[in-house]
Amino acid sequence: MSDTVKILSPVSLGIPMIKWEDLKKNSDGHVTVVVQDEITNEVLMVAYMNEEAYLTTFKTGRMTYYSRSRNELWIKGDTSGHYQYVKELIADCDKDTILAKVSQVGAACHTGSYSCFFNNLIQK
Repeated sequence: MSDTVKILSPVSLGIPMIKWEDLKKNSDGHVTVVVQDEITNEVLMVAYMNEEAYLTTFKTGRMTYYSRSRNELWIKGDTSGHYQYVKELIADCDKDTILAKVSQVGAACHTGSYSCFFNNLIQK
């Protein structure tokens, strides 16, 4: 069975093919999520999920995270209007990281940038 979930529209994804209990969590009980634009494959951001965020993402089709700084559930876009609609969710080989391919509305970064990755560390 594939570890990929594909949807055509931002609606309920149904039941996860991998249960929360089968994912490997970090020391805080979270799973890392790498978020990627579904069309360009640009990495937009990295966030974390707890069980509630994981299940809410499947229920709504919108990316939902656990905010470590606010210590609460965070539905991406509820404040900014910059929603992320799930197109694919893929667990890595160790099942300790999720790759979320999304349709991004507006900016992914809190700075207003489309991606959180814009600080070059190497000059060519």
